[in-house]
Amino acid sequence: MFTLPPRAGGFRDQALLRPQSVVLLAAEGSAEAPILARNLAAGGFRGRLFAVGTAPDGFEAAPTVAALPVAPDLAVLCLPPSELEGAMAALAARGCFAAVVPGPAPDLAEASARTGVRALGQGSFGVAVPGIGLNATLSHIPPAKGRLALVTQSSAIARAVLDWAAAEAVGFSHVVGIGGNQELGFARVLDWLARDPATGAILLDLRRIKNRRMFVSAARAAARTRPVVAIRAGGRLADGSGLADEVMEAALRRAGVLRVAGLEDFLGAAETLARVRVSPRAQGGPGDRIAVVTNGIGLGALAADAVLSGGGRLAEPGEAGLAAIALGLPEGWSGRNPFALGPVAAGRLGEAAAMFAALPEVDAVVALHAPAPEEDALVVRESLAAAVKSNRGAPILVGWVGQATAGAQRAGLAQAGVAVFATPEGAVRGALHLAQDRRNRATAAELPARDVLDVAPDRAQVRRVFAKVRAAGRLELTEEEALSVLAAYGVPTVPGRAVAGAEEAAAAAGMLGFPVVLKILSPDLPRKTEVGGVVLGLMSAEAVRAAATEMAARVAAARPEARLTGFLVQRQAGKGQELRLRLGDDAMFGPWIGFGRGGTAADIDPDEGFDLPPLNLALARGLIGRTRTARLLEGWRDHAPANVPAIADALVRLSQVAVDFPEIEACGVNPLLADGQGVLALDASVTLRPAGQAALLAIPPYPAELARPWRARDGRMLLVRPIRPEDAAAHAEAFARLSQEDIRYRFFSALGELSAAQIARMTQIDYDREMAFVAVESVPDGPDRTVGVSRLIREPGGAEAEFAVIVDPSWKGQGLARHLMERLFEWGRSVEVREIVGQVLAENRPMLAFVRALGFQVRPSAEDTEVMEARLTL
Repeated sequence: MFTLPPRAGGFRDQALLRPQSVVLLAAEGSAEAPILARNLAAGGFRGRLFAVGTAPDGFEAAPTVAALPVAPDLAVLCLPPSELEGAMAALAARGCFAAVVPGPAPDLAEASARTGVRALGQGSFGVAVPGIGLNATLSHIPPAKGRLALVTQSSAIARAVLDWAAAEAVGFSHVVGIGGNQELGFARVLDWLARDPATGAILLDLRRIKNRRMFVSAARAAARTRPVVAIRAGGRLADGSGLADEVMEAALRRAGVLRVAGLEDFLGAAETLARVRVSPRAQGGPGDRIAVVTNGIGLGALAADAVLSGGGRLAEPGEAGLAAIALGLPEGWSGRNPFALGPVAAGRLGEAAAMFAALPEVDAVVALHAPAPEEDALVVRESLAAAVKSNRGAPILVGWVGQATAGAQRAGLAQAGVAVFATPEGAVRGALHLAQDRRNRATAAELPARDVLDVAPDRAQVRRVFAKVRAAGRLELTEEEALSVLAAYGVPTVPGRAVAGAEEAAAAAGMLGFPVVLKILSPDLPRKTEVGGVVLGLMSAEAVRAAATEMAARVAAARPEARLTGFLVQRQAGKGQELRLRLGDDAMFGPWIGFGRGGTAADIDPDEGFDLPPLNLALARGLIGRTRTARLLEGWRDHAPANVPAIADALVRLSQVAVDFPEIEACGVNPLLADGQGVLALDASVTLRPAGQAALLAIPPYPAELARPWRARDGRMLLVRPIRPEDAAAHAEAFARLSQEDIRYRFFSALGELSAAQIARMTQIDYDREMAFVAVESVPDGPDRTVGVSRLIREPGGAEAEFAVIVDPSWKGQGLARHLMERLFEWGRSVEVREIVGQVLAENRPMLAFVRALGFQVRPSAEDTEVMEARLTL
């Protein structure tokens, strides 16, 4: 055990991901140390390199850590597990708190907690930052400088990607090996990359997520500003059902991250994202309208098939656009998508691609070339490279097919910065990756409508049911109990009564009204239909009595070990579509919610979409739309359309059950009957966790408990509550009511309006890392108005946070701004924020007086003479 005295300083992200000095600590016989020493010395690192325990060329050697001339930013520890903690303690004493551990370290997290040194590992591939010449990795090849970041757990995948990148002339801003993810993990690295201007896109190799909530939060922050692509190796190996993979994809989609299936797609996405720059004009379309232009009909047909089978669309330019393009192309071109120019026109391929990229009906262009006799391949290549370089329209991706002559041409295009592929299918996949990334990121930042489902559940009733179940020594609820939980949350349920025997069943049926359904009750029979435990269409008391007697005998014979506790009699519902709603728990991402086909065939031919709670109505509708069942809900032939809003309502209510009761391990509704009038839960199940256990949602739920009324000085009332995504429209309207002076004071510039992306960023917040309180005014015969906003943003896990506050002109002088700030102080203390800081224009005298009155210390900014810094210790 190593105990350190308190000392100033501590871990800094910059020390790990942009260090100015590195020390290599190596034990004799370390297999990793020679590779790391060679890579560090050869990388052209702009800082200082030190070595302890070894003396490689290019390093300043020191006998001990304590003898180092300066405190290094980053340490690379090639030591046996028994020596790691002692070395980390010595590093902390010298003032170094960032490390990479490339070898085994089974107790790394504990050693880090005791010493204060944060480390990547165990089994980390290392860290490379080519922009500063740092290559502290186990790579066999130096990574080139570029705009792609690779964050990986697998050293093998890292080496494969770097080897591919060297051949394709793809460079990196960072390469970071997470390794076993025992200590420093993905979230910290993603937070750094989200702020790094040198990073244009991020590749993630995921296997294990340590902190689900921090990961989703950091991934979402990164994906707001750049593409993020993820791969998971071994997902099916770990879970043959594929459920864990589905939940991971749902979590990544929620964060705006593009999930790809294998290494080929991973490298294809890297090729696309490393080179393609999507112009602002091209970002406006749906993303999946692809124009294929080629010098060979066969290649175009293969590409068209790939577009359609991949879920894309062949772009359909208007007649005017095609007519203009025809003036610049040789006679004999196909005139329809795929646009075949013919082999003799290969030299015009780049020109044609640029013309199609300029059309508003085109989101991406795939330009395909097959080697042809008598052509000047260099001319074709330069034409394509020039088209891509000068392009200001839809992105252009190139497929140069072949190998003997084509390989060199692809290499030349890659050197010129062109996204180039060896097959038509590869180029199309690149275009579809762009489209999917655009959809994912747009969905993650979608501005929902004002509609908020007001779920007002009877939580006390649910708590009573759960207490009764636990008191009986059970974790599984009966069907009647499970349906009562749903009913407490406003989900329509079929009327029914649980009874002990046949006579009671007949009497209950008479009370409910015929026809009825009779079901066996048993904690040991989750699928009652398999043993004849369900009978439909009973039209009389005599029929119910006889069915109950026969059912009890039949089930006892088929499953003698099953405990039979009675019967459930339910009023038989009418016809409708059978759906299934589920809550479950994933080891990596926690509670999930599923929607899809219901009934007895749900597990045989599954069709299910997944998402993570909490859901709002917009997310629920998106979940429904991702299933094949969604098409059936529209109605077909003699089947009327189902009430989709009612289904979305039920999903949101089920999601709220998961939010309110983390003690639930699983919940199922099957079937949920849906017709044109609404929905009806016919059967349900709920399983509780053992006492003391609770789930943790990957996405923090809306903190409704922080909503409070507030009275102004003139007696008017407002509701002050945390902001939510559905406030988007009200937020835009509130901005429009501000004066130009207020806007300039708040945003330090003259803005005409807030963009959709800005509104999404302001209203869709992560309640774990930031808070925004809105003051809401109720308006008779109209939507609520936002009349004040205060905001506090902190770095993940940080003790300092930045504030902002603004109030509607009609509410100034009422004490609202002070109240909004006091609410921020209260929240900041609850999450251990120690200091609040803000920037105020020096000419904004009212705000400077306001913050001084609140206790802030104000001083000129060291970076801008026109700005004052206000700082308050909580």
